[in-house]
Amino acid sequence: MKIIKRRVFGAALAALILMFAVNLTSGSAQAADTTAIDVMANASLDKLYAENGSVAELSKSAVGLLIFPEIVKAGLGVGGEVGDGVLRIGDAADGYYRTLSLSVGWQAGFQTYGYVIMFMTQEALDNFKSKKGFKLGVDGSVAFVDAGATVDVDTTSIKADTIGIVFDESGLMANATVKGSKITRLDD
Repeated sequence: MKIIKRRVFGAALAALILMFAVNLTSGSAQAADTTAIDVMANASLDKLYAENGSVAELSKSAVGLLIFPEIVKAGLGVGGEVGDGVLRIGDAADGYYRTLSLSVGWQAGFQTYGYVIMFMTQEALDNFKSKKGFKLGVDGSVAFVDAGATVDVDTTSIKADTIGIVFDESGLMANATVKGSKITRLDD
């Protein structure tokens, strides 16, 4: 029985490593389908705003929006997540980005979700854009909230320079992990 568990764990680990190797080596060539990223970002924002008017209202005050419409997360002991997104200033795309993280700890499952980071001040946006690789929680503090839990959020009470909204969670991921997400520009 131990041999079977080791083989299953080894296969899962190998699959995760392969998934991240493909994503890291393909770089901007794979993610350069900017039209697809834009279409998914538009659809995600439309759905998010329709389901949560307070988020739509809050976004009107943002200097810029970093939209990751779909992030794929998987793990079995060792895990990770990856997704491509777009930075919008006004209605214009200002760059395309990838978020990537690896995690270790007790975890098992597969999940997809999206998030949008709202830069509420020019200083916060400039700080993000000045980094070659922006590490969440290290290079800037982001106040994350779940869109499903924010239906009645008083947008005047949120005083963070950078606000993250998680949306469209699906799948099942049981975890208690330590992880760090890094966001990098795809065309650098």
